[in-house]
Amino acid sequence: MPRKRKLTKINRRIGQFRRERRFILLAILAAVLFAGWSWMKAHPEHDPAAPLDLRHPIGWATAGKLAALKDDVPQCRAVLERSAIAFDTLAVTGEGACARPDRTLLSAFPLAPDTPAVTCPMATGLEMWRVRSVEPAAVAILGSELATVEHLGAFNCRRMRGGSSNAWSEHATANAIDIAGFTLADGRSISVLRDWPEDSDEARFLREVRDGACGIFATVLSPDYNAAHADHFHFDQASRWSGVCR
Repeated sequence: MPRKRKLTKINRRIGQFRRERRFILLAILAAVLFAGWSWMKAHPEHDPAAPLDLRHPIGWATAGKLAALKDDVPQCRAVLERSAIAFDTLAVTGEGACARPDRTLLSAFPLAPDTPAVTCPMATGLEMWRVRSVEPAAVAILGSELATVEHLGAFNCRRMRGGSSNAWSEHATANAIDIAGFTLADGRSISVLRDWPEDSDEARFLREVRDGACGIFATVLSPDYNAAHADHFHFDQASRWSGVCR
């Protein structure tokens, strides 16, 4: 066979091999993409494009979805509705730095001594924290269902640290809440002030629910932060580039 014909035949075989290899690689890539798409559909908590549902587990995309609600009250309330969370919307009140255009009341959330209206992003955070952190930890660590979450207040028209020229507190718009303790269905009470310093199951529970709040709320402050928080956890949904968890 002349040399030229041999080279032509070899080149054809090389070309065919390359086409077959390209087809195989594309088939593998398509299979991987389809598997990834199918997995995302089965795990919407990891899918940034999937609508947020507070009944889903916390996933890779949860923090970003929660952050997106901070400046979109209608979308935030749509999340509560999609998640079958009972809530009421109250009339706008206040003015200036303490204006409250978003007053969302979780109708069935077990807060005590009352259930204050908070911003919708705070409401979504509280609901996710209760279901995904507090209730499972109460059963797993303390062996009892949760009865109530004790708080020290949400709305307070004041500046941070009580100064006259400091930045306004997130409490000024009820975009924050201070949690002081918990009551269990069996009657036991857990106090941040009393139980945090101890070496006990109650202290382990408190640390578990503090850690569970991180990634849900923009700011989480505990007795580990400073003496001013010795008796409560501070949670808020301040707009910030990265969360604070202390």
